[in-house]
Amino acid sequence: MKRKIKYYRLIWLKHDLPAGLSVALVALPLCLGIALASGAPLYAGLLSGIIGGVVVSLISGSSLSVSGPAAGLTTLVSSSIISLGDYKIFLLVVMIAGFFQLILGLLKLGAIANYFPSSVIKGMLAAIGIILISKQIPLLLGYDQPDFWTSGFLHLFSSKNILGNLSSLHEHVSATAIWITLFSLIIMILQSDKEWVKRIKMIPAPLLVVILGIAINFIFTSAFPNHALTSSQLVNIPQNMFASISFPDFTKLFSSTSIWEKGILVGLLATLETLLCVEAVDKLDKHNRITPVNRELIAQGVGNLCCGMLGAIPITAVVVRGSANVDAGGRSKLSAFTHGLFLLLAVLLIPTLLNKIPYASLAVILFVTGLNLTKPKLYKNMWSLGWKQFLPFLITIMVILSTDLLIGVSIGLLVSIYFIVQNNFKAEYKITKKVHHDIETHSIKLNSNVTFLNKVKLRKALDEIPEYSVLHIDGNESNFIDYDILEIISEFHTKAHDRHIEVKLSGIEKVNVDAVH
Repeated sequence: MKRKIKYYRLIWLKHDLPAGLSVALVALPLCLGIALASGAPLYAGLLSGIIGGVVVSLISGSSLSVSGPAAGLTTLVSSSIISLGDYKIFLLVVMIAGFFQLILGLLKLGAIANYFPSSVIKGMLAAIGIILISKQIPLLLGYDQPDFWTSGFLHLFSSKNILGNLSSLHEHVSATAIWITLFSLIIMILQSDKEWVKRIKMIPAPLLVVILGIAINFIFTSAFPNHALTSSQLVNIPQNMFASISFPDFTKLFSSTSIWEKGILVGLLATLETLLCVEAVDKLDKHNRITPVNRELIAQGVGNLCCGMLGAIPITAVVVRGSANVDAGGRSKLSAFTHGLFLLLAVLLIPTLLNKIPYASLAVILFVTGLNLTKPKLYKNMWSLGWKQFLPFLITIMVILSTDLLIGVSIGLLVSIYFIVQNNFKAEYKITKKVHHDIETHSIKLNSNVTFLNKVKLRKALDEIPEYSVLHIDGNESNFIDYDILEIISEFHTKAHDRHIEVKLSGIEKVNVDAVH
């Protein structure tokens, strides 16, 4: 036992401790940025990162995935907070989402993600990427309002006096923020250069962006005080964060069905994103370890229950954090736990430094995150797969952008189901025709699974069989023939004598045909 403890201590010191620090440096700006994009208090993002590291990692069976607030939930979280009108009520939504995930895990329904077409899931993530990008535009320009939809940015174009509004646009734009944006974008673009990344391996690009933003604002504050960023353009986390935490208002739990609907929707989306992320991170594992998905859902459920109770935004497993963990040499889930501890220490020890981070720096990180979700290459790949993949993908994006997430995913699913049904129509049977001694012989060969979906088309085909002919219905290769199909065959078999049609059945027991009457 002592030897085993010593081994794990050595692994932690050599691999998981530095990996945990590296992931924390990536996660810190992302926690703040995602909370900002969600319209939630900034401390809520940090709390989510801490809970994702300290709580979820202990329960999860994943060795390398790391949990925290996710960009994929920002749209739904933002709209839920706005529609409910009270962050304390939204926390009930997070708890319901956690409870929903816990139930899914206990019922061993972790395979739920397999029932959602990849075209719809990719469309959903691409739409979220587009929304995420658009919400950062005001912050990249220096707007002092963190939420794109409620800021004055859109108001500039909403009234009749557009030219007058545009002439006053300069009042809302900050030169300092624009310089931060330009230099930060260069850093984020350079991170795709593998050689450049090797040289600065110990400093993640998001952290570099944050440091650069603080430095540029310091230079402008010293040399050009009139152009310094105001306090409303900087992160504002209370010095004693834990004293200002909001807690859920349990008196409103049964006040509206909307709370439960949003909770289940958040839980379902968080589940899909988690299962997709752990699958992606498992592929990066050099030791080929596979995450037990049902246990992961239980861990995420407990984590989101904690988030709701403690005032945090919902969490999922996150690819960015997981891949950063792999790149940093993480070996076990202790690296995820360590990253949570480092986030906690940052909140306790350096809150003043965190409040010097410009919103523009966080906006750049989220802008690039959005671009990664909706890359032009993704659209090209989906197009190459054909209309049956591209159309559900495109429709999901368009409907989400014009309505909301739930309607968009639902319409995308319906379009995918339509193509599935269409394929079944084509595949249920095959008709051939031969003429022998002036007698027409028609053969209908049923495929492996024959369902009610082709009932109308089969009835029409049987009605078109001419008089004084022979019909052979072959079901030898069928594993399943639906009751409705047997009923149609039975009806035709009964009436065929009146039309002088000889019916031969093969692989379809006579007793089964009679039994449907």
